[in-house]
Amino acid sequence: MEKVRFNDVKITGGFWRKRIDLVRNTTLKAVYDRFSDTGRFAAFRCDWKEGMPNKPHYFWDSDVAKWIEGAAYLLQEKRDPELEAIVDGIVDNIEKNQWEDGYFNIYYTLFAKDRRFTRRDEHELYCAGHLMEAAVAYAEATGKKKFLDCMVKYAAYIEKRFKTDCDTGFVTPGHEEIELALVKLYGFTGDERWLELSRFFIDKRGVSDEQRPDWMKPEYNQSHLPVREQRTAEGHSVRACYLYSGMADIARLTEDGELKEACKAIFDDITRKKMYVTGGIGSSSGGEAFTVPYDLPNIISYTETCAAIALGMFAGRMQLIEADSKYADTLERIIYNGFLSSLSLDGRSFFYENPLEILPCMHTRDVSIKNPAIHLPPMRRSEVFGCSCCPPNIVRFIPSISDYFYTVDNSGNLPLIYMHQFAESTAKIPAGKGSVTIKQKTKFPENGKLAVTVKGGKAMLAVRIPSWSDGFKVSDLSGAIFVRKEKGYAFFNVSDGAEIKLDLGMRIRLVEADPYARFDCGRVAVTRGPVVYCLEGCDNGEPLRDIKIKAKSLRYKDDGPVRDVPSIVCEATRRYADSFKNELYKEAGTAATLDFEAVFIPYYAMANRKETEMQVWTLAEASGKRLG
Repeated sequence: MEKVRFNDVKITGGFWRKRIDLVRNTTLKAVYDRFSDTGRFAAFRCDWKEGMPNKPHYFWDSDVAKWIEGAAYLLQEKRDPELEAIVDGIVDNIEKNQWEDGYFNIYYTLFAKDRRFTRRDEHELYCAGHLMEAAVAYAEATGKKKFLDCMVKYAAYIEKRFKTDCDTGFVTPGHEEIELALVKLYGFTGDERWLELSRFFIDKRGVSDEQRPDWMKPEYNQSHLPVREQRTAEGHSVRACYLYSGMADIARLTEDGELKEACKAIFDDITRKKMYVTGGIGSSSGGEAFTVPYDLPNIISYTETCAAIALGMFAGRMQLIEADSKYADTLERIIYNGFLSSLSLDGRSFFYENPLEILPCMHTRDVSIKNPAIHLPPMRRSEVFGCSCCPPNIVRFIPSISDYFYTVDNSGNLPLIYMHQFAESTAKIPAGKGSVTIKQKTKFPENGKLAVTVKGGKAMLAVRIPSWSDGFKVSDLSGAIFVRKEKGYAFFNVSDGAEIKLDLGMRIRLVEADPYARFDCGRVAVTRGPVVYCLEGCDNGEPLRDIKIKAKSLRYKDDGPVRDVPSIVCEATRRYADSFKNELYKEAGTAATLDFEAVFIPYYAMANRKETEMQVWTLAEASGKRLG
């Protein structure tokens, strides 16, 4: 199975076109401005001295690298001389300050020249990996090779130190990233050295007891077992899913069956026991980590934005390994909810953490101590963070979102094309000796109607039927023949000029969690299609936790209290607080109740107004009923 690259899938309108344009017109510059303010771009001059502001941190290389990668993806769609001039200036500084042996790292060049590759958890190889990904993206977008040449030289030095000379203070990186970056370098250059170096790092993980701080268990950076023996997701969730993405790459490219089985087991462990309904992962602020199965608290959920992106990357790679809709279903859950919630609607600020419940009163509960006993996610987005990995990750992820829309299998007599995601778009897909062009016309996720037009040769087209769909309805088949439904996909024989019109049956659904997900027992989440909805205090009053909705009255509106965002409304009831008078407790059922209309907005649109309560999981008078 091969990926259909995002530069061959043009998003022409609708939901994701608006967000790509937002990144191009607003978010890219917003992140650039804040990174300029904090000294991240200037740091590439490698001229910082004591007494100057903004001392470089050891992960700053990666922050800027991800920004460059995002800029490169936008440049693939439309060249921009001013933007290229900014990137070229950074590349000039990289070339100027790269060591003769190929090494490049701002922090170690300035502060620790004699300690290169001695401290496992100080992100040298993580930074190197992000620089490599950025270099590949920029070369692909512009044809300029200076940055790429610098990173190939760096990769050769890493190969020499780690694989040939074996003279480093550690063998595998504390923060994974280089593993998947080397695969990209191999894919662009065709040099198998980089594929083998990636496999080297993956094969060595968990084989020896490598250095780590006293507070860190080997599970934290997935070093507790050799990768082929791992079956559960452990430790820091971003590091974990970057590793699993690299594992999936190597498993596919080298046809490593043991590695494939490990990836499949780990993916199932995440999605069946450790993933929020929004697609967020990493429930604990301690280590930004996975914990035990079903530990999915809402108020203290950590759910880092980069973790959602990392799981999306893992899911995207798994759909190249195995034709099963569960991977695209998971990616869809992430991109419309737990990832997108990070970005403000104006494109200027971000959540590092994405809670599923906000209670402002909790933020003032520890009034007598300096350090709160419980870590609570912020209630408002910020424009930049001390650890600002998430904003540039968004900058690179949204412009390349269509990287995950299609895959193609050309191994048979008839090209087999999988359509995993839906958006107003046109895709040119390599098929056999030629190509097939597929045009999607849809307002997804506003509704589940999809019109597909095929141009080119004959092919088998497999269209995903999402897990939230009750079943698809075909309203028109012209030049296409329905063949079968298998593993979440509807298969059609298509030829030049074929047209398929589908309705995926989008409706409002109430979702309940496994009983072992104890924080959600007795509550439901309101969803429609791929979108999870939430309540906010500014629409519904407080406290939200006392609201009980009437399920049969739920109805969708294409507008609502947040501009350009749909809503779901329903009849609801809550207890009348004044009926308690001066009593803290009273006999159940004796308090007066109030009827009102509850308003739900998409989870991705939460916290864009004032600080207020928010919750995803709510009480319902009835659940499990079919809704129109």
